[in-house]
Order: sequence, then C-alpha cells, then structure tokens
Amino acid sequence: MATITAPGTTEKLSRSTTASRASARRGRKVRDNLTGHLFLLGAVLCFALFTWYPMIRGIIMSFQKTKRGVTTWVGLDNYTRIVADPSFWPAWRNTVYFTLLALIIGYAVPFFVAILLNELRHAKGYLRVLVYLPVMLPPASALFLFKFYAYDPSDAGLFNAVLKALHLPTSQWMQSPTATMPAMVIASTWMNMGGAVLIYLASLQNIPGELYEAAELDGAGLWRRIWNVTIPQTKLILGLLAMMQIVATMQVFIEPLILANGAGTQDSATTVAYLIYQHGFYQNDLNGAAALGVITLVALAAFSAVYLRLTTKND
Repeated sequence: MATITAPGTTEKLSRSTTASRASARRGRKVRDNLTGHLFLLGAVLCFALFTWYPMIRGIIMSFQKTKRGVTTWVGLDNYTRIVADPSFWPAWRNTVYFTLLALIIGYAVPFFVAILLNELRHAKGYLRVLVYLPVMLPPASALFLFKFYAYDPSDAGLFNAVLKALHLPTSQWMQSPTATMPAMVIASTWMNMGGAVLIYLASLQNIPGELYEAAELDGAGLWRRIWNVTIPQTKLILGLLAMMQIVATMQVFIEPLILANGAGTQDSATTVAYLIYQHGFYQNDLNGAAALGVITLVALAAFSAVYLRLTTKND
C-alpha cells in the first residue's frame, strides 16, 4: 500500500535533520576544544582576580575616603588633593625625564647590540646567553650590585675607577641630583635589555639576505644598509617595543626605591609610581594613592591610543 505524505512533512523532516546535524557538529566542536576552553578559563580567572578586579576597585576607591573603617563618597576631592601635592609635578617631571633617557639609551642600545650579534659568525649562542643573563637575575639583587659596587661614590667604585683610569672626573652618582637619573637608566637598561635584544634578533633573521646583497651592489655602506634595509624591515617590531618601553618606564619604581632610597637627593629620583607607594604605605592614604594610580592609567591609556592611531595611520 502506498504511503501518502502530508504536504510540508518532508520539508519539516529535512529541517529537523539539518538542525540535528548542526547541533551535533557544534557539540563535537565544543568537545574537541574543551582543553583550550579550560586553559582559557584559567587565564580569564587570573586576569579577573589579579588585573581587572584591582583596577576596578582602585577606580572606586579613588572617589571614596576611608577613615576609621568608615567609607564615604567624596567625589573628586582625592584628585584635587593629589594634584595640589607639592611632589605631584616634580614626580611627573622626573618620570618623563627617565622615560626620555630610556628611549635614548635603553631603546637604541638593544637594537644595535642585536645588529652586532646578528653580524657575528662565531660564538653567537654564548653571546646571546651572556646578553640575556641580567634578565634572569632578581631585579633587587642586580640593583644592589649597582648601588654598592658600580655606583660607589668613592674611588673604589667600578665606574669611578674606570673614570679615574681614563683621567676623567669622577662622580657621586646616586648622591648627585644631576647624575641620579642617568645612573638609574643605565642600571635599568643593563637589567632589561636582554629580552629586547632577542626579539630584535628574531626580527633581523627574517630579513631576506637578497636585500642586503642588493644594497651592497649599489655601494651602500654599513650605516646606509641599516637605515635603508634593517630599520624599514623591522619597523613593526621597533614601533611595538617603543610603545611597550614608554609604558613600562613611565611606571618605574624599583630603581628609585633601591638605588636612590626612594626620593633621592633633592627629590631627584621621585617618580609617579614611588609617589603612589608613599601615599599608600607611608601616609596610609590609600584613596589618594588610588586617585594617582587612576591619573597614571588615564595618561598611559591616552598615550597608547594616540600612538597606535598615529602608527596605524602612517602604515
């Protein structure tokens, strides 16, 4: 006996089968990516607990005042009080000065060290380890080494001994208001440049050798090859590391804390991050510290947005 199918039944069955197959594919895809989702969940929880929550909590605290366990909303009072602090503008001036010096010294030195290592034919692996070794040292240990050995203001100090051997005037280093900031930049560059050198090396090794051969055939010397080949080919990495270095150096803290005992001679080493530390832990002014932290966050976010916009537009 022939079976008569009602109109529309076949179409409904087809849609139901298609939906079932799509649901099965989605379920299989979720199961296949379960491990990745679990790893992602751990990262999200870490960010939420240790980055996002403290950030949001700090923003909230910047509009509050806590006294004897009682919290009240005070609006922008913490911000006006922080800006009126006599150390506010000197701290920003010192921080910007440190950042500019770090761009001149700490940004250029790793790039040229990477170029030098890339040109070498022997002992490359050994020299890479040697350059990266300071990064593996605990920052506090490295800075104490600079403070008590390299920057000793007497003739027994390493740098003063070298200057004396070259018949040059010695320096008081961390005890001199003018030498404090360059000394901190030198120590910071020595500690942190290893990672940047390795990143630059990886980028340099991806440059086609034919470009250098063509430049040599055109009679280009070393500096012209660097300017016309190396820098354009590593432009993306140079721009990215420049932004990362500016953001990092604007938050400089451990260098003035250890090398200059915080403020330094005549407040020559007081930075924004150290001023936050002072308000939070010395003056027990957590709300003021939070307000200064938010100001720093806004300043760095604005800089990053403008920098990315300009670099993207140029590209």
